[in-house]
Amino acid sequence: MTPSTHRASVTLPDESTAKRVVDALSEVFFEDQAAFAAFERPDGRWDVTVHFAEPPDQDLLRELVGQVVRQNVASTLVFDTVEAKDWVKASLEDLVPVAAGRFIVHGQHDRHRIPPNKLGIEIEAALAFGTGHHGTTRGCLLLLDHVLKAYQPRRVLDLGTGTGVLAIAAAKALHGKVLASDIDPPSVRVAEENARLNGAGDLVDLIRATGFASPRFAEDGPFDLVLANILANPLRQLAGPMARHLASSAQVILSGLLTHQAPAVIAAYRARGLVPLRHLKIEGWSSLLLRFVK
Repeated sequence: MTPSTHRASVTLPDESTAKRVVDALSEVFFEDQAAFAAFERPDGRWDVTVHFAEPPDQDLLRELVGQVVRQNVASTLVFDTVEAKDWVKASLEDLVPVAAGRFIVHGQHDRHRIPPNKLGIEIEAALAFGTGHHGTTRGCLLLLDHVLKAYQPRRVLDLGTGTGVLAIAAAKALHGKVLASDIDPPSVRVAEENARLNGAGDLVDLIRATGFASPRFAEDGPFDLVLANILANPLRQLAGPMARHLASSAQVILSGLLTHQAPAVIAAYRARGLVPLRHLKIEGWSSLLLRFVK
């Protein structure tokens, strides 16, 4: 149980818009600051509700929502206070497991629903959004599944690991070591906890690092497979450093970019010798698979 919490609610025209709003907000608020829920209404529209432990900045929230939808829709955000309850569980208990190839991202309450021929990745309910329920992470998992059907990389890097989902997926599928990094210390702690929860604590090696600014990348590389689900601008800036840490014929999975940003990211990596192999588009987000031609 928690103290009384603060709630922001908005009604949106469709599921795609609702997911884009949740994705945008989950990039700003950590899992211990907010919990998100999105549900379809009988009229086909979607309600998005965000619960906060502390009073939110209402102007900031309207601005963030306004970056995804029209300002007149963002202005309809309603703020109120709700009585004490287990609001994280309440907001996410109806989320279903998300399948992506051989992988299924799920909460503890769905542990028993994972088929024996699938690789389950269990994430605490408070962290469910921005993992398998986020179009970018699902795209990365689908591409990872595709890559591993014909390729067995020995040296794997998950750059900007966040909750650790991609690193855990790769480690469990390959039964091998994965180096995972993040710039954010809380994310490193969360990823370590999730790796242990999923029985991959000995396989996923977590470090805090900005970009490739750690000697560990040179020590553990060059990498045969790199996963990087971050944002478009950082991805473009990392093209050069990443190419210097790749083995010949390495494969790279990139995501965290809106579909209209994909051409610029592809161009940045093509200039460093990476050629695009596949381009997945999910809910307005792009995930890219590229191969390094040295």
